[in-house]
Amino acid sequence: FTGLVIASVIYSFPFAVQPLQNAFESVGRGPLEAGAVLGARPLDAFLTVASPLAVRGYLSAIVLSFAHTLGEFGVVLMVGGNIPGPTKVVSIGVFEHVETLQYAQAHALSAGPLVFSFVVLLAVYTFNRKLPLVRA
Repeated sequence: FTGLVIASVIYSFPFAVQPLQNAFESVGRGPLEAGAVLGARPLDAFLTVASPLAVRGYLSAIVLSFAHTLGEFGVVLMVGGNIPGPTKVVSIGVFEHVETLQYAQAHALSAGPLVFSFVVLLAVYTFNRKLPLVRA
């Protein structure tokens, strides 16, 4: 399981880079320079100034990475070997149903992740609407 988690994090890492890069670019240099003028070291300025201003980017990166990992079955097959129980995931179950021409079961099994993804997107949208947008 630990190997699967590490492999999934590494495989999904590119989906986290873009939202984080955009979030930190939107912070700009002004707040960091203000922190430096007030005596903050670079790490302190990053942790106390830039990171709180980039909360939306963190949230987007987490959601994109998690969604990508949820639908990925290649890493599970390569690293975990599709062991029934410990490493069997929904995407592999859908694949197996389609492979055996059990389309009704595949559709029913696909409904769970579909509903889950809509709930997560709705929660992120609601969170982003309530979270004030901080401009640098």
